[in-house]
Amino acid sequence: MKIGIDCRIDSTGIGRYNRELVQNLGKLDSENEYILFVNELGIFEARENIREVLVGAEHYSFAEQIKFPRILKEEKLDLMHFTHFNAPLLYRGKSVVTIHDLILNFYPNKFYNRKRSLKSRFNEFCYKFVIEGITKRSKKIIAVSENTKKDLVDILGIHPEKITVVHNGLSEKFHVIEDQKLLEETREKYGLDKPFLLYTGVWRSHKNLLRLLEAFGHLQDKIDHYLILTGKPDYPEITDKIEELKLEKRIKTVGAVPEEDLLALYNLAETYVFPSLYEGFGLPPLEAMSCGTPVVASNITSIPEVCSENALYFDPKNVEDMAEKIHRICTDQNLREKLVESGLKHVKNFSWKKMAEETLRVYKSLL
Repeated sequence: MKIGIDCRIDSTGIGRYNRELVQNLGKLDSENEYILFVNELGIFEARENIREVLVGAEHYSFAEQIKFPRILKEEKLDLMHFTHFNAPLLYRGKSVVTIHDLILNFYPNKFYNRKRSLKSRFNEFCYKFVIEGITKRSKKIIAVSENTKKDLVDILGIHPEKITVVHNGLSEKFHVIEDQKLLEETREKYGLDKPFLLYTGVWRSHKNLLRLLEAFGHLQDKIDHYLILTGKPDYPEITDKIEELKLEKRIKTVGAVPEEDLLALYNLAETYVFPSLYEGFGLPPLEAMSCGTPVVASNITSIPEVCSENALYFDPKNVEDMAEKIHRICTDQNLREKLVESGLKHVKNFSWKKMAEETLRVYKSLL
């Protein structure tokens, strides 16, 4: 059978999803032929049953709606897998779509920068037509969590039986580092001369960083820790809040860090903090666990589903509760050791191979 996969996104979390899916399908399945639709050739390793087709169609573009469906039709596919909701409205072939989250229904400001460009307004307008169209036309929907499945049912009115939950995997590159010299070099590079809490990810309103800063401010006389924020500093309110709370000496904003430094920071952190208000899945807590770091996190959306009983939870909208739980995990050595031990066991439940196997089962159910 001939199966197409939309691999136009080659960065961010969805790009990782695409790469891991294709790589593992290549190892698992030699019977079906896979056509990868890309915006740039050479991203994926060529195999006997895997080839790339250049599309050159960005999301929310006219090329996506006119050129892309024509290319899909020419390939005469038995099944098309859209790994993101952006799909041609006019495509009528048999398809499955992966929905990672419905965050734009909850936080539409993710669409635009502070100036709300004309393009961003157009994208926001198109979103509901695109996502409603592909979820209704697809024969099956893959949701990356039970929480995303629930959102699809509650918000878009999708029948539950149409949705299959397939959890994301966890890269094997996240692990406990034994090389103490490497860790000390990273500690010195970032000026980490005392214990620290770590947050990794983008700076967006739904990541709830302003409340995290307030909670940390409540603790500045109770714990002697840094708070390290990675990610592009493109949310001015964050830096303003740090100055307002007079926490410039306690909070380090280190920007986007290389992968090898990120791995070392996960290993060095005393605690990983994940205050997000919404996640379709949420990989960072699992990445921290796999590095032997205890996690304190929000108790809403998909986060308890993904982390299960292996994290300490707080109400992300309650600054006092967040501060209390952070203080507890920083001062309770037995709790940290318990969470480290259980976390290292828990992450073994998540692999990209398992994700690909379950996705392949969805394909076979439709062929």
